Parts: sequence; C-alpha cells; structure tokens
Amino acid sequence: MTDTVSFNDFYQVPDLTFDIKKLRTDLNLILKKSKYQTLGITNFAAIPMNQIPGDEASIKGHNVRGIYYTKPDETGKEVARDKPIDESKYTELTNDFKNTYFEEVYKILKSKFKLGRVRLLLKEPRSVLSWHRDPEPRLHIPIITNPGCKMVIEDVAKHMPADGSVWITDNTKYHNAFNGGEEDRVHLVATVLDCDMSIFD
Repeated sequence: MTDTVSFNDFYQVPDLTFDIKKLRTDLNLILKKSKYQTLGITNFAAIPMNQIPGDEASIKGHNVRGIYYTKPDETGKEVARDKPIDESKYTELTNDFKNTYFEEVYKILKSKFKLGRVRLLLKEPRSVLSWHRDPEPRLHIPIITNPGCKMVIEDVAKHMPADGSVWITDNTKYHNAFNGGEEDRVHLVATVLDCDMSIFD
C-alpha cells in the first residue's frame, strides 16, 4: 500500500501573480539602501517592509522576529520563544520600499488579505531553520530560490518556485525551511491575520 502525500498545508492563491523580474530588480535596489537584520539566528535574516505607523522601534530587535513555539530538546516539551507582537498594528510601508514595485505588491496584497508584518526573509545556502510553529499562517512570494530550497510542514516537504506565484502556508503547524542550494533564498513573507483556515482542507 502506498501513502499519498498531501500538500494541503501549501495553498497556492489562484489568479494572483506578480512580475518576478520586477521583484528581483527592485530587490537589488532595496539591498543598496537596506541591510538584512540577522535576528540572532545563524544563516537567517530579514528586512521589514512595514511598521507600526511612525514607530521605527517596531522594526528592530525582537520585533522583527516575534513569538514562536519550539520543542528544543529530547523531552518534546513545547516552549515559547521571543515575545508576542500585535501584528495588526503593522500598517505603514517603510520608506525604503516606497516608490518601488514592492509598494504596488504590498497594496494589492493588503486589498486581498488582512496582513500583519511583511518582511523579506533571507535563508543562506546550506542552512536550515529550527523546528517550530507560529501563531498564524504565512503568505509567501518566492523571489530567489533554487530546487534545493524546501519548506517542510509536519512530514511534507515542498519547493515553492520563484515564478511570481503567491502561497499561503499553514505555519500554525510545526515546520521549518531549508536551503540546500548554493545561493541565497529570498521570500517576501507576510503574516496572514484572520485567515480562512478551510483553504488548507
């Protein structure tokens, strides 16, 4: 008997794509103005795209990472890491993203989804994230990737291609992401608030 693999925790949003060439071109512009924040995690970094209006502290330090849950040792006991964040307050695009294609993308996404923090997330080559879960699902737009980049949700691994498509992943389940390639992986990643969880059925 063969088990069938289900990719239900990876939802590709229908009828919504963005111009991958424009995303990559403007990513290069952003990287000339902004630096990735390392977040205290090896081989992983972020550039915040939005903030609490007028509050630059909201895109620094622990506010870039936010609360997550993990099982760090052999006991399997879940522990919380970092601090809770009121994602709904993140409504203002940061200055570095204004007048770029990312601003257009941000406006379109906000018209379709209730978003919290939106970040560019970097996963360096030959590296993996911890096994963890988040309070909410995440929206992904892969910008730079390679076939060795996969996200694992529970026991299922999937590669999301950088073709302009938009994905929502069930990050409320235990998951991680790894980059087994030899170039950076960069995704636009947004917290999705009040997500209709039936999309994962």
